[in-house]
Amino acid sequence: MATGNKMKEMPVNKLMVEMGIPMILSMALQAVYNIVDSAFVGNMKEGSEAALNALTLVFPVQMLMVAIGIGTGVGTNALLARTLGQGNNKKAAKVAGNSLFLGVIIYVVCLLFGVVGVRTYILSQTVDKEVISMGTGYLRICCVFSFGIIFFSLFEKLLQATGRSLYSTIGQIVGAVVNIILDPIMIYGIGPVPKMGVEGAAYATIIGQIASTALLFTFHIKLNKEFEHGVKYMKPERRIIKEIYAIGLPAIIAQALMSIMVYVMNLILKFSPSAQTAYGLFYKVQQFVLFLAFGLRDAITPIIAFAYGMGNKKRIKAGIKYGLIYTGILMILGILITEIFPGAFATLFNAGQSREYFISAMRIISISFIFAGINIAYQGIYQALEGGIASLVISLLRQMVIILPLAGIFSVAVRNGHMGVSLIWWAFPITEIIACLVGYAFLKRIEKREVESLS
Repeated sequence: MATGNKMKEMPVNKLMVEMGIPMILSMALQAVYNIVDSAFVGNMKEGSEAALNALTLVFPVQMLMVAIGIGTGVGTNALLARTLGQGNNKKAAKVAGNSLFLGVIIYVVCLLFGVVGVRTYILSQTVDKEVISMGTGYLRICCVFSFGIIFFSLFEKLLQATGRSLYSTIGQIVGAVVNIILDPIMIYGIGPVPKMGVEGAAYATIIGQIASTALLFTFHIKLNKEFEHGVKYMKPERRIIKEIYAIGLPAIIAQALMSIMVYVMNLILKFSPSAQTAYGLFYKVQQFVLFLAFGLRDAITPIIAFAYGMGNKKRIKAGIKYGLIYTGILMILGILITEIFPGAFATLFNAGQSREYFISAMRIISISFIFAGINIAYQGIYQALEGGIASLVISLLRQMVIILPLAGIFSVAVRNGHMGVSLIWWAFPITEIIACLVGYAFLKRIEKREVESLS
């Protein structure tokens, strides 16, 4: 079945499975990058505790780079799918070209931060000289070579918007395999490659990202035939960029808020480096689970956006229904894995002094996965139906307005000796439940405004 016909005619439940599985695998593999780095670094013979702490501190900036790339890609994805649904191939070419122009601008900003801002950022979170040295070296490499992850995020969304999510998954698999192979070689020093420690993990990561990007670029040029390609389409057009970010800016802010939340949580937990490291390690496991929901969201958005462009009320409602059902199933599986195997994950990371804190975080915070996953699905639905503000509000509730004050209040009780560190972890499920209730109200309002009004 041709791609255009598939988006128009294939039953939505089957289309969501067909498009969603590759995207879920792709996002899961993206999360594997950070888990693999931490696992190998945590098993270094010397300095493993400091190295794990360093990776915890640099993680928010890595997330921020991904946030900007993915958010721009989300806007491109929804706008491109909607434009193709309307049959406007000329505009589609400009949408794709302008997204690549934006990628160049994003890379230049990341490069400048990598050159001048990295050390100051690390110093804001720790005074440990070994951690400062490791964190600065790792993050500088990731920023200077960040064009890999930025353009991978864009090409991935360009392929997903045309229904070719399988090819983005192939690119992600190639990058993950390259990273996994190179990690022990470059961290520990195997064969002719010198021992590079934490910096070796950074080089393995960026080489994997660049390999993925090169492959997806090839797929994009050869397979996305619905619209033309060329440098001329990269000429910036204010109207198109505005449309991309009308959809994508809330997604960028949502992802960026995750980065800010982790950074502030690191500051809240600064009184206990072991708790700080435990949170950083758990967050990578959490991202692995939630990235499954993000992957399915990336199928939900173009399916509903395409149907919205067609004015097909029935397919929009089916997209909402199956998107929420499948997300719930994925999150239940995530909860089972994290509740049953917390000790195995602690051993994988060689958590050391952070082990007890890590296991308690996993058992408590994982309760929130079902509500967090539904919130992520809501945001994908909002973005497809021009509900970017609602998406932004949910992100603010989940990652700033509720979670940070609550965690800060709980941390005061912990520092005063009234409760253990595990009290802080309860801020997460409380926050997600409240945000989920608000999200349901937004969904009903957007359905009434955007869907019921269709003829």
